Amino acid sequence: MNGYKSKTLAAWIALLAGSLGLHRFYLHGLRDGWGWLHPWPTLLGAWGLLRMQQLGQDDRLAWALIPLAGLMVAQGALWAILYGLMPDERWNARFNPQGPEHKTGWSTVFAVVLALMLGAAVLMATIAFSGQRYFEYQIEEARKISQ
Repeated sequence: MNGYKSKTLAAWIALLAGSLGLHRFYLHGLRDGWGWLHPWPTLLGAWGLLRMQQLGQDDRLAWALIPLAGLMVAQGALWAILYGLMPDERWNARFNPQGPEHKTGWSTVFAVVLALMLGAAVLMATIAFSGQRYFEYQIEEARKISQ
């Protein structure tokens, strides 16, 4: 953790690329194990989106993978909110113990507002998509049993 760590930059990185773990690498360096775990579910979810485009909505693997992408985007937005709302004193104590103090500005507030909107929208869409596909699967299985 060498060098000054900007709370504003961390919040924007988490919002824009948190699903890939780039905010973790910014704050903790390339040796952060949690950061290296972020890209895999995101890439699997993106693969699910590609499968659905190519094979249609009936591809069960696609509808099992797509929620991973949504959850990873939502967790990136959550980290942006957590970073942006962390008190300046606590941020400085944790990430800039010997560096200059960070004062939160309007760009951090905008990151938090956008993270709230994006995170809520993506999370609700993920839940709705997963629920819809689950119930459609249940109906399909019930039809098989009844015939």
